[in-house]
Formats: sequence, structure tokens, C-alpha cells
Amino acid sequence: MSVHHQANLLKRNLFSGVLFGIGLAAFIDETVFHQLLHWHHFYDKSTTAIGLVSDGVFHAFSWFATIASLFMFADLRRKSALNFLRWLGGVFLGYGLFQLYDGTVQHKVMRIHQIRYNVDILPYDMIWNAVALASVIIGFRLLSRSRSKSQQNKGNKTNESS
Repeated sequence: MSVHHQANLLKRNLFSGVLFGIGLAAFIDETVFHQLLHWHHFYDKSTTAIGLVSDGVFHAFSWFATIASLFMFADLRRKSALNFLRWLGGVFLGYGLFQLYDGTVQHKVMRIHQIRYNVDILPYDMIWNAVALASVIIGFRLLSRSRSKSQQNKGNKTNESS
């Protein structure tokens, strides 16, 4: 297998994981905070009806991201090219980056919604962004470990062929 092909497979593992993490974060946000707790809608700057439509679009996005990532995951497995540690690192990275984007850009910069209304928002924001940051850190650590293992495996294959 060429180095270029190997690099492409590693990128696909990462991209599939990131896409799954984004879909997972969006799905949890939509299900827990929008539907079960009724804390907010995806878009709260208009009527409740518009908020519900925005939730539906957001929910569809989360499912498209999740399904697309799982098709990529299945293809990687079929080709015996799945690097689960790298994929899992991508999941944590995608989850955390999406949540961090939501908690900073959508909540604070664009103000399209907040986590919750009519309460002291600071603890909610801190927990939301701390979980996001922890997920990003875990993702980068797993990716670093997967990179080390890949390089270790390359070294073993080079020694075997010598």
C-alpha cells in the first residue's frame, strides 16, 4: 500500500470520526436540551413555530452527519482500514469542537439561542464549554496515541521486510 493511500485512509478515519462526533453532539443537544428539557430551540430569535422548524432542520443535519459517518466507517471496515483509535479521537474532537462552536459562536457571538433562559447562565456556560474543551483534549490525546501506534507499526513492518 502506497504512503499516499495510507495517508488518505488515515484522513478518512479521522473525518468519519469527526463527522460522527458532530452528529452525536447535535443529536444530544437536540434531544436533551430542545425536546426533553425544552430549554431552547436552535433558533430563538423568532416565534416558537420558527424555533420548532429550526429544531427539525438541526435534527435532520445531525442524522445526515451521523449516517454519512457510519457509511464511511463501514467502508473503512470493509477495506480492513479502520483505525479505531484514530476514529474515536475524531469522535471526541468533532463532539468537542461542535459543542465549543455552539457554546461560543452561536450562544455568545450570534446569540441565536442560549443554553437556558431566566437563570444565572454563567454556570451553564462554564459547564457546557468545559465539557467541550475536555472532549477536544481527549480527542487530541487519542489522535496523538493513534499517530504513535501508526508510526510504531510502520517501524515494525520496515524491520520485518529487512
